[in-house]
Amino acid sequence: MPNEKILIVDDDINICELLRLYLEKEGFTTKIVNDGMSAISAFKQDEPDLMLLDIMLPQLDGWQVCREIRKFSYKPIIMLTAKGETFDKVLGLELGADDYVTKPFDTKEIVARIKAVLRRSSSSSVPEAVKEVNFDKLSVNLENYEMKVNGVQIDTPPKELELIFHLASNPNRVFSRDQLLDEVWGFDYYGDSRTVDVHVKRLREKLEGVSDKWELKTVWGVGYKFETKD
Repeated sequence: MPNEKILIVDDDINICELLRLYLEKEGFTTKIVNDGMSAISAFKQDEPDLMLLDIMLPQLDGWQVCREIRKFSYKPIIMLTAKGETFDKVLGLELGADDYVTKPFDTKEIVARIKAVLRRSSSSSVPEAVKEVNFDKLSVNLENYEMKVNGVQIDTPPKELELIFHLASNPNRVFSRDQLLDEVWGFDYYGDSRTVDVHVKRLREKLEGVSDKWELKTVWGVGYKFETKD
């Protein structure tokens, strides 16, 4: 995937140059900025294909940057963090990040994750047999990435929409978290099934109680299913 643009955002110059070296070796074009305000400006100006975003930044931290970016773009964001606590990872995902990498990191792993996330984000343009599913008071359209509840469009990030589309396209089928990671995210998410839980939680906030004819249901010890009722 030559010439795809990666915006590197980190206040550690050495880390930035290391990432630049490895990414340009892989054929990517890179740009480096070192603070949160510059990250937002550079994102708007350069429209990168993906952003590597550190959490601890001057001016605006990575969480604030991610939140601002998600107001106008759903281009992939991979967060870099020196913190390994689940809270930090979950918060990043809830704000709309596509992946996270904990420092110290292996550069080969980051390159692999970048390629995987870009592969997944570009695959949405691949033709599919069915682009829309409809149930009582719910419509999910993968052609224009819209979810409507009672005819009203609900703001839904792409990964959440792809997840509910996948589940609703296979009603009453139980999917394990690993299956969903593989089939929705499209790559090995390094075993972090918490990612699925975060996205299901956010979908439930939007869909809970909408209809008594279907339900986004947890199958304890297994995973999730979109259950329809007679």
